[in-house]
Amino acid sequence: MKELERAGFVDRGGKGSHRNYMHSSDVILTLSGHPGDDAKPYQIKLVKEKIKETLT
Repeated sequence: MKELERAGFVDRGGKGSHRNYMHSSDVILTLSGHPGDDAKPYQIKLVKEKIKETLT
């Protein structure tokens, strides 16, 4: 979550344990899990892909 915020994503809230992040370039990402939970490998990969999308 910190990586996303450093890349310019804004936490738009979410329902339950889900968090919706949005970037000014209209890239959107939804992550499950409470803030403090360890990220799953597929989530880490997805975060990296979405950050990369904002750079292109």
